[in-house]
Formats: sequence, C-alpha cells, structure tokens
Amino acid sequence: MEIRDQIVLITGGARGVGAAAARAFAGQGARVAINWRSSGERAEALATELGERALAVQADVTDRAGVDAMVAGVEAHFGGPVSTVVNNALDYSFNGDARAQMADIPWADMERQFTTVIRGALNVIQATAPGMTAQKFGRVVNIGTNLFQNPVVPYHDYTAAKAALLSLTRTAAGDLGPSGITVNMISGGLLRTTDASAATPEAVFDLIASMTPLRSVTTPEEFADAALFFASPWSRAVTGQNLVVDGGLVRD
Repeated sequence: MEIRDQIVLITGGARGVGAAAARAFAGQGARVAINWRSSGERAEALATELGERALAVQADVTDRAGVDAMVAGVEAHFGGPVSTVVNNALDYSFNGDARAQMADIPWADMERQFTTVIRGALNVIQATAPGMTAQKFGRVVNIGTNLFQNPVVPYHDYTAAKAALLSLTRTAAGDLGPSGITVNMISGGLLRTTDASAATPEAVFDLIASMTPLRSVTTPEEFADAALFFASPWSRAVTGQNLVVDGGLVRD
C-alpha cells in the first residue's frame, strides 16, 4: 500500500518525534491520527496545520478501553482501518546527572516506563491488528533507542523498557507476519531538540555530535523520515528489524 493511501496512527503525536512523524506522513498524502494524552492544544494545532487529512485524538495508551475507543473513532472518521502505527508515546525526561542512579532507583520508575512503553505498544498493536489483518496489510513502527547498544548515559528505567520493546518487536513480527503485518523498530539517540531532551546540557549534544561520522546530532525530522521507509512498499520484505538512526554513532 502506498503511503498516500494509508491511515496512520501516531501515539504521542503532538510533540517531538511524534509531531515530526505526523508532518512526514501528511507530507506524503497519508491520513494521520495524532494521539495525545495531555498535550491537547498542541495536538489540535498540529491537526489544524496539517489540514483535513489530520485528526487529533485523545487517549492514554496504557488504558486498553481508551485505546479501543480511539481506534474505533479514527477508523470511523477516516472510513477505513488503521494501516500503520507509530508507537511513540513516552513519559520521560533525559536530565543527565539528575537521573536516578542504580544505587537508589525505585522500582516505581522502572514500572512506569514498562507500563507506558510496553503496555502502551501492546494495547495499540492489539487494537489495530484486526483491521490490518482484514485488509492483509499493516505496518507497525516502534520507537526505540540506541542506549541499549551504547549506554553512554545510564538511564536505567527508560533503556530497560526500550530493550523490552525490541523483544516485543521481534516476537510480534513472527506472530503477525502471516497476516501481512510487518513490525519494525527505529532507534535513535538524543535528538536536537525535543521536550524530552530539553533538559540535556548543550555540552552533551556537542560531545555526541563530535563522535558521529556526520558530526551532527540527528533531528526529529531526520529520524521521522525512517518511519516512512518502514511504511512504504520499499520495505515490504523487512520485518522484526531494528534500524539505528543516529548519524552513525552506533554502527549496528
């Protein structure tokens, strides 16, 4: 299915990577549902910017009933099943030395990340898979991180949850592949600049840029372009994979 014919649901779509992905898909003619939990004004503003082919939809991805209602609303609005999902919802701040340390990080921090990242992705995949199966086409793009390959800053809770998401990506690919659904991951490092990375000191950005072959920190727009590849016909034989998009910092 060409991107222009797709209905794309982006969780956490009002800000940062999610907003960049919404603009990228809309730019290719897709109909885009911008999910938000607490950024309603930004989601509505983005939907207005993108025009009639965009819709802002509220749901907490950790609430299965809310996700089911959201998906039903998106499909009713656009007149067809969701064909592509970008699992981007996140509740985290990359705050450098202010992060929780291994000696005292509470389990509640770990649980919060697993709930948002894993339960959220599972809810959205399960809610959209029936529609994808019915049309024998689906694309799931999970947003990961290069920190589980190169943990330059030990964000224990965030990194562990994203590593688990990679495992879910690979196992889901096996289950859903016979239905024509591919499941892949895009992993980046710090992006310049999102709300999540706003607390990162400028010196850290400069250090990371100096270590990449491209001598730059990846932008949300550059990162979002990779999602277009996984949703496009060009990736029709690719599933269960993790593509690192970080300017070559991690060469996987």
